[in-house]
Amino acid sequence: MSRLFFIISFLMTCSGIVAAQELKSPNGNLVLRFTLQNGGVPTYALSYKGKSVVKPSKLGLELKNDKKSLLNDFSVTDTKTSSFDETWTPVWGEVKTIRNHYNELAVTLNQKETDRQMVLRFRLFNDGLGFRYEFPEQKNLTYFVIKEEKTQFAMAGDHKAFWIPGDYDTQEYDFTTSKLSEIRSLMPKAITANVSQTSFSPTGVQTSLIMKSTDGLYINLHEAALVNYPVMHLNLDDQNMVFESWLTPDALGDKGYMQAPRPTPWRTVIVSDDAREILASKMTYNLNEPSKIENTSWITPTKYIGVWWEMITGKSSWAYTDDFPSVQLGVTDYTKAKPNGKHAANTAHVKKYIDFAAKHGFDAVLVEGWNVGWEDWFGHHKDYVFDFVTPYPDFDVKEIGKYAESKGVKMMMHHETSSSVRNYERHLDTAYQFMKANGYDAVKSGYVGDILPRGENHYSQWIVNHYQYALEKAADYKIMVNAHEAVRPTGLARTWPNLIGNESARGTEYQAFGGSKPNHVTVIPFTRLIGGPMDYTPGIFEMDISKLNPENTSHVNSTLANQLALYLTMYSPLQMAADLPEHYERFPDAFQFIKDVAVDWDDSKYLEAEPGEYVTVARKAKKTGQWFLGSVGGNNARTSSIRFDFLDKGKTYIATIYADAKDAHYNTNPQAYTIRKVVVNNKSKLSQFVAPGGGYAISFEEASKAQTKGLKRL
Repeated sequence: MSRLFFIISFLMTCSGIVAAQELKSPNGNLVLRFTLQNGGVPTYALSYKGKSVVKPSKLGLELKNDKKSLLNDFSVTDTKTSSFDETWTPVWGEVKTIRNHYNELAVTLNQKETDRQMVLRFRLFNDGLGFRYEFPEQKNLTYFVIKEEKTQFAMAGDHKAFWIPGDYDTQEYDFTTSKLSEIRSLMPKAITANVSQTSFSPTGVQTSLIMKSTDGLYINLHEAALVNYPVMHLNLDDQNMVFESWLTPDALGDKGYMQAPRPTPWRTVIVSDDAREILASKMTYNLNEPSKIENTSWITPTKYIGVWWEMITGKSSWAYTDDFPSVQLGVTDYTKAKPNGKHAANTAHVKKYIDFAAKHGFDAVLVEGWNVGWEDWFGHHKDYVFDFVTPYPDFDVKEIGKYAESKGVKMMMHHETSSSVRNYERHLDTAYQFMKANGYDAVKSGYVGDILPRGENHYSQWIVNHYQYALEKAADYKIMVNAHEAVRPTGLARTWPNLIGNESARGTEYQAFGGSKPNHVTVIPFTRLIGGPMDYTPGIFEMDISKLNPENTSHVNSTLANQLALYLTMYSPLQMAADLPEHYERFPDAFQFIKDVAVDWDDSKYLEAEPGEYVTVARKAKKTGQWFLGSVGGNNARTSSIRFDFLDKGKTYIATIYADAKDAHYNTNPQAYTIRKVVVNNKSKLSQFVAPGGGYAISFEEASKAQTKGLKRL
């Protein structure tokens, strides 16, 4: 057994602790301490390099209508330890291979009065801790209802936190930065309007939560492998700085329905004194099961454009006509309707997008608003909203399919469920069969609005199971899924790699709904992206939305160079060039970077990172081996200083640098950028100006001496 991995068991009845075990991470930096306190209360604590990360915190579950909850009266009946070390290859990702290395402690507890068993399983990695509850098959605990999970995370101080309000239905908030003690006073301003939201507490926040302690520790709280269980939020006792889990209830107010044997999702604590290591952590994926899809050859990273941004901005519409006050599928006759002239999903218009995709090397085209029913799809608690197979009169599915195929472009389907999940499940097989029959192998699904059945929440157990059902059903049909407004990811894409994207956060569309904070994109990599990739939809070049729609005065709070950098900093195997084709044609030199940048990677190096301030990452493309780099800044101007030591030794490269001009500013001069070419190698250094809300992007090409003639060297 390694010197760094050991268990100590002892009695300390005088201090109230009746049993304790200690576990170290493989590198020894993290130490977990499990204790069974007086009264049989299970607790844990976590430290990093001698600094407290989680102070002694209680574990357990409160049960509904049960004579005794799973909170106390436990004794330890068994402890088992093990070590595990493997390297696995993801279907897609930031790196070619991932090491899964941890030490494990499994503590079996017996509740004396009820003779019930519960196992607490702890896995300690070099980058953090994962733990969960497991319920073995047993006579005295079979079916039970969770009233509340009582997992605690006792913080060691009043940390700086980057948080969004706890909500049962949406994560589409701007982040607030404050001390933990300030959350209560800032919550009213942090809760901003959304089409479906249910906040629950003046100190409740969502995971993934990133914090920074005064002694320089970065701490992330989240969960992994969320299956058949409600989403966990965090409710803060702001007098004692103790977070406690707060599960999303169903329509009856119940939190979770359980049947032993089964485990809960993992609760995770990622920690480091280097912010870059938080971004590089793969612990969340490692806590998920290996891929259940045996043949993954049909799952392909994709760069796409779409008929989308023009509707988001109000330039065009999803609806075909303005004639109908209401629509009933199978009854409403669209052949008698007058087109409104703004419907974007028409055959001629979509062909132009296909032509643009083919000309510039994009893989696919997404079309929203192609199917009947958009005239009254939202806000009516309507069950039978869409059938997902009937196109509007001006959208010829067969003709579009043949045209796209002739151009070597794939089409991406859009399914807006309007949160009527029963209706979606009713049509799901037919919808997927329709997709395959017409050459679609990827779907963007949406869950806008309040959930039907009424009273259910987006993040309750039953709805989480729906998302899982749709994902697994898609795998049966070899369809990739990009789910919007669904549950935020928890590493499940390792198990189901056809989940190539999610939204589940405040994406680019909010730039057309009033804007997001300039530093928003410096926080999301530390929070939302911990669980999996986001379909953030970057690449906006026209920041003044009124130029698309005079009635929309929103402004994109980003520079153009920042938008380019997002293709690296907002990792996803699914990347959209979200703006209108004509805007890219205005800036062909900058658009070149979007055309060139890869979407699947063999290696990634985080060079600079500070939540809320900046993120700089270099990535090596799969197959080609070409390096790209992206850096995004926050609210203020800064100078980025990096080394190119990730480049191959002995090789010379031409670096094309797309950067903010000196007078660039996200609000006043967002389209001011420069492009320059310099000669670099792995010993070169760069000092680069970044404007407020700005950034820079670099592509590297290996070059001969002749090719570098006349270019400046760094």
